Amino acid sequence: MKKIRLKVEKSERLDSFLQKFLPQKMQNVNSLQVSNSKIRRLIISGSVLVDGKICKRPSFILYEDSSVICNIDEEKFFFEKKPNDIEYELTLKDVLYEDDVLIIVNKPAFVPTEKTIVEDRINMHQCVVEYLWRKEPALRNAPYVGIMHRLDRETSGTLLFTKSRTVNSCIHNAFEGHSIKKTYRAVCSKNSECKFYKGSSFYVEGNMNRISPKSSACKMGLVKNGGLFSKTNFTIVDEENSLCYVDCFLETGRTHQIRVHLSSVGLPLLGDTLYGGKEAERIMLHAQSLELLHPLTKEKIDVKAPLPLGFSL
Repeated sequence: MKKIRLKVEKSERLDSFLQKFLPQKMQNVNSLQVSNSKIRRLIISGSVLVDGKICKRPSFILYEDSSVICNIDEEKFFFEKKPNDIEYELTLKDVLYEDDVLIIVNKPAFVPTEKTIVEDRINMHQCVVEYLWRKEPALRNAPYVGIMHRLDRETSGTLLFTKSRTVNSCIHNAFEGHSIKKTYRAVCSKNSECKFYKGSSFYVEGNMNRISPKSSACKMGLVKNGGLFSKTNFTIVDEENSLCYVDCFLETGRTHQIRVHLSSVGLPLLGDTLYGGKEAERIMLHAQSLELLHPLTKEKIDVKAPLPLGFSL
């Protein structure tokens, strides 16, 4: 743990002050390596003291002659992601819907939905917290953001969070009751077992359970006994060579449901080698729309996330 002491020469925000002067006190580090998100996470984690007291407010106003101390574990400060995680900061262009109680964002691939065991790793939950705090920098504490559902790290698209605990129960019940309609776009590598073609509509159903040991990567499968019932409706909207572009309509929400169901009919997701798909840069699954009734107004909300490159012809 490295302790860095800084002296304030003029009044300014804490995060802006650290962005300018912290890199100068760190060996072989330039300002580009110390991003705004790193600074904010350092402050929020309680690693910054102002005049001897912990300060967790990035917007805190420093005054001339104030003393700032940063306690930094440089290995953790810089190593905050997996090799193919991306650097990401949520901005207005990726906010698909927002009001006083809900926010729906367009999640990129290679960002986890929530905090993982890797400390300080970028995740969508924290990105939403930081986005809302930037909008209201005068808040003394981090704004509330509730996690209502999750997308796998490599899955992109619509992701809903709550901004008020008062609607959590309603949203949770809507997800549990499957009254929230979720549509996904998948790109699949078609194999000889597949009997479907462009324009085909079909469904897969059956009980699902984990079929891999707990000590290995989670792999789910359709089973005859035990498990939980699952059902997905599919439409092949386009096809070219051995690739199929499939819209997926979930009726239940089991772990790896779309991946298992498509693989079972000879249409494993491109990039999903765990379930027999061909190798690709990512697992080609995108949450393209989310439809629900607003928990307070009961008005219909229909949000769509644009298809990324490679998800249509």
